[in-house]
Amino acid sequence: MPEGDTVRRTAQRLHDALAGQPLTRCDLRVPRLATADLTGRQVLEVRSRGKHLLIRFEGGLTLHSHLRMDGAWQLYAPAERWRGGPAHQIRAVLGTAGRTAVGYRLPVLDLLRTADEYRVVGHLGPDLLGPDWDPAEALRRLLAAPARPLGEALLDQRNLAGIGNVYKSELCFLLRASPWLPVGRLPAPERAPALARKLLEANKRRPARRTTHDPRPDRRLWVYGRAGRPCLRCGTPIRTTDGGPATEARTTFWCPACQPAPPD
Repeated sequence: MPEGDTVRRTAQRLHDALAGQPLTRCDLRVPRLATADLTGRQVLEVRSRGKHLLIRFEGGLTLHSHLRMDGAWQLYAPAERWRGGPAHQIRAVLGTAGRTAVGYRLPVLDLLRTADEYRVVGHLGPDLLGPDWDPAEALRRLLAAPARPLGEALLDQRNLAGIGNVYKSELCFLLRASPWLPVGRLPAPERAPALARKLLEANKRRPARRTTHDPRPDRRLWVYGRAGRPCLRCGTPIRTTDGGPATEARTTFWCPACQPAPPD
């Protein structure tokens, strides 16, 4: 599931493959960009900002995308078969002499001036994996609405950028706090942004995300995706708000013993 670590890893792969090369092919398959052609422009760099991806070109243009639930950018060699999904799911094709980047199922794709990037990412809080990371500012934003549930506050990209539903559930567990605890009542609240940063940093180069110390596939995460299974810490069955693999992207996972409900 694309969260800040996944998008950062994707940006690095695209940067390594495309940066410094002119485009030999450009095909943007969304109606409003159907006539846009970046062929001949050099790719300057590819960067992530929270869960947003920015591909910058010479001439002051940026292609902005957001992966949301299941979007992906795949890289292929010139003669390699594209395997990221059926052709009707392709939203962008950016080719150089050596590699082709194909964007599948991209729900957000915009072409804008690089100077105007603030229009799509300017609302974000400090980036957990970015050069602008500021733990004090992230904490200030988290606590600005002290009655807000912890899980909801962690997901708000205006507070700190990069956390999705997996990290929301895992962070609440590691903080031993209910996802519905008012964030202003969280003991030692400064631990939240510090721990979030630590988890994303640890996973930004891993192909398989892990928040535990156990690399086995069924034990890499403390609570996320483990509805009804024993808590890895205490053995209590993990609970979920609605359950089922099809809805995991919107589901909260927690251990009722390790993360007791907040008192009234």
